[in-house]
Amino acid sequence: MGGYEKEFSYFVRMIPSEGTILDIGANIGIMTTMLAKKCNAAAIYAFEPMPENVRALEKVIRFHRLKNVQIVATALGDRNGMVQMIMPVVNHSKMQGLSHVVMSAEQQQGEIFSVPIQRMDDMPALQALEKITAIKLDVENFEYYVLKGGWGILNKHKPIVYCELWDDERRELCIDFMKKMGYRTKVYRKGELVDFDGHSSISFFFLP
Repeated sequence: MGGYEKEFSYFVRMIPSEGTILDIGANIGIMTTMLAKKCNAAAIYAFEPMPENVRALEKVIRFHRLKNVQIVATALGDRNGMVQMIMPVVNHSKMQGLSHVVMSAEQQQGEIFSVPIQRMDDMPALQALEKITAIKLDVENFEYYVLKGGWGILNKHKPIVYCELWDDERRELCIDFMKKMGYRTKVYRKGELVDFDGHSSISFFFLP
């Protein structure tokens, strides 16, 4: 989790003890494990589309004996179908944590995968849930499309949303979208959450 452990730990403490948590961009399960252990009365849906990451995630879940985690091997976005994703390779090393949806005109070395992509709002399993309390979202600058494809879920459940946003136009799209959904944008400063006012930050809290 690097330098953002305090922010994520604060988010975990905010989550109600029961309900369902969506871990979108679970990768190999570091944050998934923390969510599952700290929120052991909650159900965790871990979304991870990259086959190699899914295999590692399965091993992590077995090792930690996590009974409340369900892996969903699909990407999330604003459409249904298939999408290309890339796992960057730098100096012959696979960068699993930087796997992301391939955008147009992108030039990057790595392994390309074709994976399923779905809108949250079109997933029957999510529609059937009684209460989604929290969403952790880290999908390497694809967050806006995930949120856009889940506006119905957000509107119905009003979960706490914690996400990492790059400092570019998509960050502004996310903030504007969540504001229209009735959410406040917060960042972590000195042990508490404050209103976002152009702070230098990558971790964001959206509160209903």
